[in-house]
Amino acid sequence: MLWIKTLHIVFMVTWFAGLFYLPRLFVYHALAEDSVSRERFKVMERKLYWGIMTPGGVLTVVFGLWLWLGWFRDASGWLHAKLALVVLLVAYHVWCGGLLRAFAADRNTKSHVWFRWFNEAPVLVLFATVILVVFKPF
Repeated sequence: MLWIKTLHIVFMVTWFAGLFYLPRLFVYHALAEDSVSRERFKVMERKLYWGIMTPGGVLTVVFGLWLWLGWFRDASGWLHAKLALVVLLVAYHVWCGGLLRAFAADRNTKSHVWFRWFNEAPVLVLFATVILVVFKPF
């Protein structure tokens, strides 16, 4: 089970790297004024989303479920709260995909300031998740 836990953590770090970086790319993309830069951001965003974030997210969930089914069958409240946070992260990930599609079609209507605030959401979820896992408060 320790290998499964290790893989869960590694892919969680991979997923979070993308969740932190993609909205930052959106900030710069929203500020870009020339077509060469905008096209470059489209490529970077697509590769990050489909090549790193999505596999990282899927494998985080797969190995997390494997841990849950093999180890935490009598889950207490902290794990239910953690699972709720994972659902929020999946929703955020999907939202990022929608924003990616809007940028790809040159339909973005949000400002770089909006994306700067949007970029902070996964930080809050990460803090809450780590606190739940380490302290298991309930």
